[in-house]
Amino acid sequence: MTRSGVHLREITDDNRDAVCALRVRPDQEGFVASVTRSLADAAATPEANPWYRAVYSGDEPVGFVLLSWNVPPGRAGIIGPYFLWRLLIDVHHQGHGFGRVVLTQIADVVRADGATELLTSYQPGDGEPWPFYRQFGFEPTGEIDDGEILLRLDLSGR
Repeated sequence: MTRSGVHLREITDDNRDAVCALRVRPDQEGFVASVTRSLADAAATPEANPWYRAVYSGDEPVGFVLLSWNVPPGRAGIIGPYFLWRLLIDVHHQGHGFGRVVLTQIADVVRADGATELLTSYQPGDGEPWPFYRQFGFEPTGEIDDGEILLRLDLSGR
């Protein structure tokens, strides 16, 4: 599904409260941290080269995305070079195609920066996001990091 008007926007003092108010369904809280927690994690982990944006539909925030951006090899505990750390679509906006549109935009942005793959991970369990990622084209790498299954999206042929 194509959602016109969906775009990524920097988080500023003017929109921070609205973006931090975004929430997932209660049954998803074990799979994705809140925006507030994500921003704190980003600030506490500068070695991950955190890159984050709010997801907007028109003038309304509908989600949040956080990546490790072009991380040089060898940084202990950091997966990269391009790792989708968080993807959150607000409970009121799920099921409308926003996640797919944003993931397409993220893939395009990191490919434009020279990436040949995008990595992410998920915590297995009832309600896990694996079906979403599988439909998009991610494949398991065979690796597990801190209990999370690592996934890879090949960007070279997209």
